[in-house]
Amino acid sequence: MNHVLIVDDEAEIRESLESILREEGYLVTTSATATEALELLRDAAYDVVLLDIWLPDRDGLETLAEIRTLDRANVPEVVIISGHGTIEAAVRATKLGAYDFLEKPLSLDRTLIVLKNAMKARQMREDNEEFSRQLAVKGTVTGQSVPMKALRQQIKLMAPTNGRVLIFGESGTGKELIGRAMHAESLRKDRPFVELNCAAIPEDYIESELFGYRHGAVPAGTSGPQEKKGTFERADGGTLFLDEVGDMSLKTQAKVLRALDEQRFLPVGASHPIHVDVRVIAATNKDLEEEIARGNFREDLFYRLNVIPFFVPPLRDRKEDIPLLAKEFLQEFGQQYGRPHVEMTEDALTALRQYHWPGNVRELRNLVERVLILNPKTQRIERKHLPMLVYRGPGKITESGRLNRGEEFASLLEAREAYERDYILKKLDENHGNVSRTAESLGLERSHLYRKMKTLGVSVKE
Repeated sequence: MNHVLIVDDEAEIRESLESILREEGYLVTTSATATEALELLRDAAYDVVLLDIWLPDRDGLETLAEIRTLDRANVPEVVIISGHGTIEAAVRATKLGAYDFLEKPLSLDRTLIVLKNAMKARQMREDNEEFSRQLAVKGTVTGQSVPMKALRQQIKLMAPTNGRVLIFGESGTGKELIGRAMHAESLRKDRPFVELNCAAIPEDYIESELFGYRHGAVPAGTSGPQEKKGTFERADGGTLFLDEVGDMSLKTQAKVLRALDEQRFLPVGASHPIHVDVRVIAATNKDLEEEIARGNFREDLFYRLNVIPFFVPPLRDRKEDIPLLAKEFLQEFGQQYGRPHVEMTEDALTALRQYHWPGNVRELRNLVERVLILNPKTQRIERKHLPMLVYRGPGKITESGRLNRGEEFASLLEAREAYERDYILKKLDENHGNVSRTAESLGLERSHLYRKMKTLGVSVKE
């Protein structure tokens, strides 16, 4: 519901405007002084302020200037009202950021038109800010493997619909990226894409994050805003991405289910429900059917969300995409760190393909960034620059894709020898095969290193 703050020292005008605007469906708060109005603006979110130019404690234009500098992400539109309007005052108000200037006695029709247009301007500004935050986030799905080609085709087919989507996949596979790609190709692409990680929000706060709260729901004296829009309201007309939806409590699931069924909800502390038009895309790394059997997830909510199921394959099942992803991340971080021409050798890419990637695409992205940071003067990323875990290549993988360290080596001696072999090979690479310099870097005598190499089966031509 759109929230209007009326600031005027004349009680009759405040009461008259409040009555009319409430009948028009607006949520209205009134104030007789600039000081009180500024306190209200610091505590809650307002869409439009109707501000009298003559106030008992402060000039209205000075108050306007302060409103425009409030430390809030969403500053309201301000409409100046005055019984002593002049062209000079109107020009000054416009320069200070006022949306419009109304003269007393107020025309009801004009006031409602200006207010409606100010609301639209406010919404457009909020959407633009949301879009700006999203510009830095890529919405394309990289990969030439068969699973990724099929996934892109599925996105293209399903994106233009309003069907709810449930994305399955391990952590780090790029489920949010799939959600963004779906939004970017949908009929809602010009409206906000709002995300919420259900696993990252404590149970006591997730309801307010989803549905918001209104003035009075937060105890007086509590730091922070006294009013907040939830993710459902912010995503109105667009897409709401609920990440790790399987981590929501049963209580929260019941409220989300009702909001999905009715496309309306009641913010905490509010007396009137808010109607929204939101497409929900949910994602999980859990087996929700198994969670249903355990009593941890509502079956009815599962069927509401699982209209269009998507599965994002783990990186180990599409290793042919690893070089493309690595080069993409290398370009991204190269630009970010002022090194746009860094390349990765084929030997290094081969090593990346051999690794099992338990953390999936997220782990690969983090690895590329780490390698760039740790090698600030390197223009060609080679195998020796990769972390030891990747450099060693694959171990034995369990059915879940995790490295089973208990089965990787038959004994502690075998594990130690494998580590020593790989570490010596890495140092030999760093020293271009020079055994003398390698021995010095390892803190060993040259003869000792030769004996160790012979024992471990490492040979090198100097």
